[in-house]
Formats: sequence, C-alpha cells, structure tokens
Amino acid sequence: MQLYARLMLSALIFTGLNSASAADKIPGVGPMGEVKKVHGNLQFTEGPAADPDGNLYFTDIPNNKIHKVDAEGKVTLFADDTGGANGLMFGPDGRLYACQGRNRKVVAYDVNTGRWEMAAEDIACNDLVVRPDGRMYVTEPDEHRVWLVTPHKRWMLVDTSIERPNGVVLTPDQSQLIVADTKGRTAFIFRIEPDGKLSHRQPYFNYHLPDPMRKSGADGMTVDEKGRLYVTTAAGLQVFDQAGRVNAIIPKPQPAWLSNVCFGGKDLDTLYVTCGDKVYSRKTKTKGVLSFRPPVLPEKPRL
Repeated sequence: MQLYARLMLSALIFTGLNSASAADKIPGVGPMGEVKKVHGNLQFTEGPAADPDGNLYFTDIPNNKIHKVDAEGKVTLFADDTGGANGLMFGPDGRLYACQGRNRKVVAYDVNTGRWEMAAEDIACNDLVVRPDGRMYVTEPDEHRVWLVTPHKRWMLVDTSIERPNGVVLTPDQSQLIVADTKGRTAFIFRIEPDGKLSHRQPYFNYHLPDPMRKSGADGMTVDEKGRLYVTTAAGLQVFDQAGRVNAIIPKPQPAWLSNVCFGGKDLDTLYVTCGDKVYSRKTKTKGVLSFRPPVLPEKPRL
C-alpha cells in the first residue's frame, strides 16, 4: 500500500465507536448516538432484518434460533430449530425469508405463527435480498454461486465468478445488485436485467485494509437513502459513497467477527450490527432502505 493510501486509511478509521463526535467524519451521517448493546451472551449472531413496523429479527446460528427485538427494545424468541438459519430478509408478502444453510433451504416464515414453508432447496445458502416483486438473490459462498429465486419456487444460477460471495444487497433504486467477496478486497456490482439476470459485472467498492490483511472478511451489507453502502469487514464497518469511495471505517464494538448490519427502528434511523455473540445499535441522522418496498432514487453522487 502506498504511503498516501496508508495515511488516508489512518485518517478514516474512527478512534472509538462509542464517541458520538467521531461519526461527524461520515459526510451526511453524523452526529450519531452512543452505542448500545441490544442483546448478548449468545454464540454467533447474524442476519439482522427489519420489518415495516420497526421490529428487528436476527439469528443465533449455532443455537438454531431467531430472535425478535421490538420497537421498544424488548428481545423475545421468534423461532428455534431453524436449520442453522443465517441471513434474513423480509419480503413484500410480509413473510420473513431465511437462509437455512444447514438444511440447504431458503424458507419463508409466517411472522404470526412462526411456521415456515420452502421457497428454494438444494442451496447451501448464506445471505439473501428480496425485491418488491418477490424475486430474491441468494448467495452460496462455498460453491461461488449467486442464485435468482422466483416467487413460484423456481431458481436459476446467475453468477459463479466471485471467490466467496457472501453479503448481498440492492442499490436503493433497485437497478443494481451488490455482492460482497469475503476472501477478496472488493465488492462487485451488477446490472439487473428485466428478467432478473445479472450483467455488466464490475469490481466497484474497494475495501480499505491494513497492509498485513489480505482477506477482507467482508460479510453483511446495507444501504441508506442517500445511496451509501455499509459493509462489515475485518477492519470494521466500512461506509462507501455512491462513487465507490470509503468515507469512513467504524471500528468493531468488540473484538469479534463483525458479521452483518442493517437499519431498523420505527424511522429506519437506527443502525444495528451483529458482532460475535452480541447485537449492538446506534442512532443515526440518515435512514435505511427496505429492499421489498418501492425503489428510492438517491440524489446524484458527489464527484
């Protein structure tokens, strides 16, 4: 890494996640509130997903559980015996979609009964994103695959080019798909064609990593209404602008695997991260985007 890049990285990294003033370094986001522990003493938290009412759902993979955090912060058990559920995402039908990697199934939970039905199978799925038309994109890291799954329980392979595809998210306008590569140093962006297939693959979001770090550890992702991309990496939560530049890196709230991130709360202005055995939250001055709702058109990127 050249000296300029090294100095730039040093300037971007926050000095402390609990410092509200540090968040002012993210253009248009700060100041942010203090970090709060939502839940802890689990095994490995993942898959945070928000519903339209401000509730948050997340998984504890080794314990085979999905937990719910209501708008007042109360944590309850939503489902157990989840087949090692990992990534979660709500769909336009109000159901909670989950990647049951251990069972090799994508399933849809009825949030009122907790019962699920199969949406796709024979996929060692990890993460997913659901569109307003019910179509979803699902990653299968070990097989280097990205799948398109339709509401009619049909699925097709749409990409095999990424070494370890993991987190997946739509751009706010829903015209493009972003896929994180856990082993690489880049998140890739694709154009979504009318039939749902992917084209024009491009390495676009280059993670900032310290010199000795060769694998990014990039995992979950989310976007806000301004088109910023938030990626969990081994170096912290990296915040990109629309032009693909890292604007800031928020350190991990604890020394553990930073697995995923999403916006939630009644106003979608609370940033949640899953890190090791705990879930943390922090209020922001921006708002997230729910992929199953109509597209959001951000303002033009700053050059």
